[in-house]
Amino acid sequence: MHTTIAAPRRPSLIHEAGFSYFPIALIARLPFAMMVVGILTLVVSARDSLAVGGLTSAMTGLGTALFGPLLGAAADRFGQRRVLLVAGTINSLLLVAIAWLAFAPVPDAALLVVAFLIGASMPQVAPLSRSRLVSIIGRAFDRDRREAVVGGTMAYESAADEIVFVFGPVIVGLLATTLSPAAPVIGAAVLALVFVSAFALHPTAAAASVAQGAKPAQAPARELARPELLTTVVGALGMGLFFGAMLTSLTAFMADRGVPEQAGLVYGAMGIGSAAFALGVALFPARFTLPARWLVFATVLVAGSVALPFADSVAAMTVCLLVIGVGIGPTLVTQYSLAAGRSPLGRSATVMTMLGSGVVVGQSAASALTGWIAETGGTAAALVAPIAAASVVLAAGIANVPLSRVRRPASPR
Repeated sequence: MHTTIAAPRRPSLIHEAGFSYFPIALIARLPFAMMVVGILTLVVSARDSLAVGGLTSAMTGLGTALFGPLLGAAADRFGQRRVLLVAGTINSLLLVAIAWLAFAPVPDAALLVVAFLIGASMPQVAPLSRSRLVSIIGRAFDRDRREAVVGGTMAYESAADEIVFVFGPVIVGLLATTLSPAAPVIGAAVLALVFVSAFALHPTAAAASVAQGAKPAQAPARELARPELLTTVVGALGMGLFFGAMLTSLTAFMADRGVPEQAGLVYGAMGIGSAAFALGVALFPARFTLPARWLVFATVLVAGSVALPFADSVAAMTVCLLVIGVGIGPTLVTQYSLAAGRSPLGRSATVMTMLGSGVVVGQSAASALTGWIAETGGTAAALVAPIAAASVVLAAGIANVPLSRVRRPASPR
């Protein structure tokens, strides 16, 4: 009698992470995408001042800039679960607080302080999800498959980001229009409490956690300042600048036509091509290198942005956004893929939160600046802001080319 030995089953990331992981991780990002726009909408409605709203929104980004990477470092050191549970709970309470304070007889400074704390405690779901999945891939997949699987995973993660960053503002607009200006912020608080907690308690959190009482092996913190890594952070910052400049200038464009509340719906057109091409990155041949992808799709982003000031109708603006979306998704995938490959030993969550913070900081800063430009110079001037932001992305991609040729000794991960 001959015994047939079955070939070992090739691992699947969906199987390794669990089927429930991906919907939980997707919905847990929504508060992150809703906060900046939701706070802007809330404060502008409550205080009747675009300047105060923009400044409050910018304070949220500043809090994320200063504390987002620290939360990532804490997750690397103490494990994701406890960091996410603490941050998610505090963040939910602060969101409820600002929803009340916005209409209370308190000075604007109080809103700025609370907005800063909201940004500082913002749960870093997207970067921690990337870090978590990269840890699973490193443990479960053979070395010859890891690069391809990481590329596909970054494609999915970027598409998921695109979905929430595009539809987050749409949800904010719908809730603010149908219920009240405070509804999006309160909704974000509920989502953070429920789904961020579910994400923290998911079994995959153990993949990125350190053993109890053990000190994880980590490269020195100075490794985070390597030029080739900082270039990806600058690129992510440029993408954030573009998101903020595009949404704010589009709001001014739609306000000129008497329908500012529809800006989020038109903005959604950008997400169609972005999400589709982000997922399609996994099909690109290996000879189409990451540095080349950054250059090609950042150029598409710039080209679409240059056409914005010439759009004289909602239909023309929608076509511009569709073209722009083709450039956004693959560029984000490329930046995160490069960052994942360049992460120092034991610093994966820190690196991913650096990029995630760059996106939020850019979005907040550009929203405030573009709002001021729209008020003082008009919509035509505001529509130039996305061109400048797209140019930052392209410039970072150009700087990345020679840095990609640098070969450093690989550290075991």
